[in-house]
This record gives sequence, C-alpha cells and structure tokens, in this order.
Amino acid sequence: MTAIASHGREARIAVHHDPPSFDDVYAAHYADLIVQLYAYFGDRQDAHDVVQEAFYRALVRWSSVSRYDDPVAWIRRVAWNLAVSRWRRARTALSFLGRQPRIEPRSEGPDPERVTLVAALGTLPDTQRRVMVLHYMADMPVAEIAQREGVAVGTVKSWLHRGRAALAARLDMTDSFGGA
Repeated sequence: MTAIASHGREARIAVHHDPPSFDDVYAAHYADLIVQLYAYFGDRQDAHDVVQEAFYRALVRWSSVSRYDDPVAWIRRVAWNLAVSRWRRARTALSFLGRQPRIEPRSEGPDPERVTLVAALGTLPDTQRRVMVLHYMADMPVAEIAQREGVAVGTVKSWLHRGRAALAARLDMTDSFGGA
C-alpha cells in the first residue's frame, strides 16, 4: 500500500505487484530450502529430493501459488510435509523390520570334499572337465555326451579316462592295488 496526499487528505491506493516468476523464486530460495531440509533430514540427497518435489508441485500449480502472499512459505510447507512423510515411512519400515525374527534360516554350505573336488575339476582342461561333469554329475550317458559335443564316443571315453586319472592324481586317490 502506498499513501499519497490528495488535496489535504490522505488517500490509500493499493499497489499491485506482478507475481514473482517461478524461475526467480527457484533461483532465490532453492539453496536455502536445501539447507533447512538437510538440517532436518541429516541426508543431503533426501533434502534435495523433497525440495525438488516441492518445487515441482509448485510449478504445476504456479498460476495459483504465485498469487499467494508468500509462495516460498507454501513450497517450504510442502517440502516439510514430504520430509515428515518420508520419515514416517522409514520409521514404519524399521518398526516392521524390528518385529521380524532375527534368526535367519541357515543352510549348510558344501562339504569340504565337494570344495576339493570342484577345485580339482577346475584344474582340468575344458573338454575333460565338461565330460566329467556331464557324465558324473548330470548322469548323462557317454553316447549323449558325444552327440552334444560333436565327437566320437571313443573320444568321450578317452577324455573321461584322462580326467579320472588327473583327478585321482590331484586328489591322491589310489585303490588297494596302487592304481588310480
């Protein structure tokens, strides 16, 4: 309001200001709101997120928000409400997790013999390792392995023989007659 004198009397004339532009409000207040929300959250990224969301909500309603006496107060309130909602969701999630049983189901890992076998298989050439796994672990017959690998049955038998011999040497497995 501006007061002007008119023939000895004071007349009040309302001066209407154009509403601020969104860009001006954003540029002038974004950093301040981040600092305020960071102090509340303790997390810079969450502060950025809620302030960005508050400015987005203001932007889509800017034709009405810009006419408020203090558009920044509206944006601040929205940001604080978003922050409180996030805090409540986090509190609810932590409460739920706190009510869950603390004992996780325990599964037995591989026994030491299996670990040793897998390590020994890893030292074999690819072809021998592949046929050993397919034959002994996947229970595939030699003929099916030969077809899958695109080689003769005799080749698969040779790879199996060499693979068994190499594993026996690595695992120090000998039969009662001193053979592999």
